[in-house]
Formats: sequence, C-alpha cells, structure tokens
Amino acid sequence: MKRDNAEKCWMRSGVLFLGATTIALVATGAANAADLEPEAKLPPTVWNWSGGYIGGHVGGGYGRTSFSNPYGVSVYGDVVDTPVFLAGGQIGHNWEKNGGVFGVELDASGAVSEGTNICLAASGFIVSANCKAGPNLLATGTGRVGYAFGTLSHTLAYLKGGVAWQTNRGDVVNNFEGRAPQENTHFDYGRVGGIIGLGVEQALAPAWSVKVEYDYLHFGGPSVATPPTLQDPPFAILPTNTTSLSSNYHLGKIGLNYHFGADPWAAQWPDAPLYANARAGVPPPIVHTARWSFKGGSRLAQPGTIPMGR
Repeated sequence: MKRDNAEKCWMRSGVLFLGATTIALVATGAANAADLEPEAKLPPTVWNWSGGYIGGHVGGGYGRTSFSNPYGVSVYGDVVDTPVFLAGGQIGHNWEKNGGVFGVELDASGAVSEGTNICLAASGFIVSANCKAGPNLLATGTGRVGYAFGTLSHTLAYLKGGVAWQTNRGDVVNNFEGRAPQENTHFDYGRVGGIIGLGVEQALAPAWSVKVEYDYLHFGGPSVATPPTLQDPPFAILPTNTTSLSSNYHLGKIGLNYHFGADPWAAQWPDAPLYANARAGVPPPIVHTARWSFKGGSRLAQPGTIPMGR
C-alpha cells in the first residue's frame, strides 16, 4: 500500500515537472523566433532613364581650320590650330527598355576660340599671308543609343551621332611688309556638318545625373576671298583669289542634367514598394524570414498497462 502511494506521488511529480518544462521551452522558442526574424527591408528604387531632361555643360578641346592654297601646294602652313573653351546647355528625352536606352538631344554651346598661322605660302617666291580662324557657336542635334548597368542601373554608357552647326570667323591678311599696302579679307559664316561622340552618365539622385562626354565634329566650308599678294621675282601683284575652308574639333564636356518628374531636392532614393519601377519581365524578389518552433510533451501510463499508440 505504501509502495502504491509512493509510485503515485512520483508520477504526479514527474507530470508537473514535464509540463513546466514544456511550457518553458515553448515560451523560450517563441521568444527566440521573434528575435531571429529580421526586418523585411525594401530595396532602393531601380533607376529608369526614360523621360525628359534639361541641363548645362562646360568643356574644352581643340580645333583645326584648313585653308586650300590657290597658288599651288603649300610649303608651310595653311592649317590653323584653335584651342576651344565652351559652355552651353542641352535638352533631350530618353526611352529605356530592358536596359537599352534610346534618346534624342539638342545641344548648343558658345565658344571662345581663335588661332593664327602662316598660310598661302606656295613657294619662296610668293609672299605668304596670315590666316586667323575660330568658332564662336557650336550646336548639335543627335540621336543617342546606350545601355544602363551597374548598381540599380544608375550608370549609362552611350554613343551619339547626328548633325552639327558652327559659325566660324576669321581673317586672311597678306604679308607685304611695307612693299605694298597690306590688305585683308574677313569671313564669318555658318555651316552644317556632322558629329559623333560617346559618353558615360551617372545618376546622382532621383532628379540629377552627371555626364562626361567626348565629341568629334567635322565641317566643310565655303570659298573665301584672299587679298592680292606678291610674287617676287619677278615683282608682280597676284590678284584676289579664293581659298576653301574645312574644320574639325575634338571636344570634351562635363554636364549636369535635371530629369523632369522627380523632386529636385531629394538627396537619395526613398524606399518604395518592392521593385515598383522594375523593368517589365523581371519578377520581384521573395523576402524570406527565419522561423522555428519547439514542441514538447509527455505521456503518463499507469503501472501494468501499455499505452496504445495512434
């Protein structure tokens, strides 16, 4: 009888101990699961280059204006090198699809440039002249094609090409050096040409991007009158003639663009619904969180009986 009572007391104590252990483990597991579950942070907005923009630029480079010689093949000169400093603005529009970017752009720059060199020196018997030239306006209308890459497509590499316009002005002054009156002819003309270029543009903020660009421009030119010159010996005055001009420029620019439709004062991209601006066809990522649980329990059987499993 005493033995039965002792067994009953032992079994009751075991039940209470196992129950308390189970409750404690379940509570601890729930607390740890809450601690291990990370916040589901949303990724930054994917940059999309589609849309209009406007901006400004500064730059520089060098150009070369060539003069044909009406008196024969030149022994020296006929090429005027012109350093170029420019500043201006651009406006354009882009369309992006699956990372490919297509666009159009208009660009205009005021230029400060002038160079001079000896020209029309066909031989030592013909008095040469001094030729001056330099552009004061350069404008372009181009198409652009590029590819967006890098972190969230914030970088755009592109090629461009199209038509260009320049106004070029200068003088042709003969070098009579006191043997006859010095004369000069002045030219100031506009001309259509072509442009090719390449560049990289980097998004800085939702409304702003900076670009670095190289451009090559080429222009033909009109026929410009040359002043009378001397041939000695025999001493003779060569009458007014004409020279044909052509010019090309190698230019580097750095520019800043404002993109329409974005807050110009926003310093960084805000968090947005998952991939709200992602490109079509790219599924949003799945946010995973860590979860775990612990189950415990006990079963009590009376002495002499066998518990039946289910």
